[in-house]
Amino acid sequence: MKSNQEKTLAFNPITENLARMGYVARGLLYLVIGVLAIMLVFGVSGGLKDQQGAIAFIGQQLFGKILLGFFLIGLAGYVLWGLNRAILNPLHKENNFKGILARVGFFVSAAAYAILIIPTYNYIFSSPNAAQNGAQSIQLRNLIGTIFLMPLGEWIVGIIGLIFLGVGIFQVYKGLKHNFDEQIKSYNLSSTKLKIVKIIGRFGTVARAIVFFLIGLFLLFAAYKANSAEVKGIDGVLLIILQQSCGPWLLGVVALGLVAFGFYSLLSGFWFKMRKP
Repeated sequence: MKSNQEKTLAFNPITENLARMGYVARGLLYLVIGVLAIMLVFGVSGGLKDQQGAIAFIGQQLFGKILLGFFLIGLAGYVLWGLNRAILNPLHKENNFKGILARVGFFVSAAAYAILIIPTYNYIFSSPNAAQNGAQSIQLRNLIGTIFLMPLGEWIVGIIGLIFLGVGIFQVYKGLKHNFDEQIKSYNLSSTKLKIVKIIGRFGTVARAIVFFLIGLFLLFAAYKANSAEVKGIDGVLLIILQQSCGPWLLGVVALGLVAFGFYSLLSGFWFKMRKP
């Protein structure tokens, strides 16, 4: 049982508002990545971006650095929300393997978005190591290259790849299960609107899962070949999709899914609240 203090930390208005801002920040990232990829498919000036590339793109727009200031608060909010889900367990995950795995995933998600805070801050204040497209792929390759120098490095990279594969598969399951996002309680939504929002969320969740799955697959290739050059980030995975037979169509579907996920994440920030005990 949670103490009253833990419940207060998990469900107080500040926590809820920070979580909402976090969902908006996450949604904005995937909207930019997806829209720019769709623009590329249609031959319009766009491009394949990773998350840092999306941050840099936002910063280049009119009043972009001001927008990034709010985005930075949202990032911090999403990180805190991830830690909240992992530690205080407001989603009531059970203490079994599935529940523990979910909470570990929340912690990993928090860490992944925390990595974006410093590049965003540096971009706002024009400091070194500011967010730029492709930086995440380079950082990931450098990290994997360092791991390869460790004892059993190939096995460690393989395990990381399997984790990404597992996350991808779990996200597909999450998107397709009948009680999708049952932990979120809607308000100010009719049953029809709620159904539409959840369809968008399912499509977007599965599309993002495909990206995670492919990142994991290339990590396994890197482990098998002991070559960090095989590692791909989000932009690299989207490029691989584009280079396949019917690549523009495939990329268009995945990119549209990322837009859907971004839109759903925005709606999660504006229209949803956590179900309290």
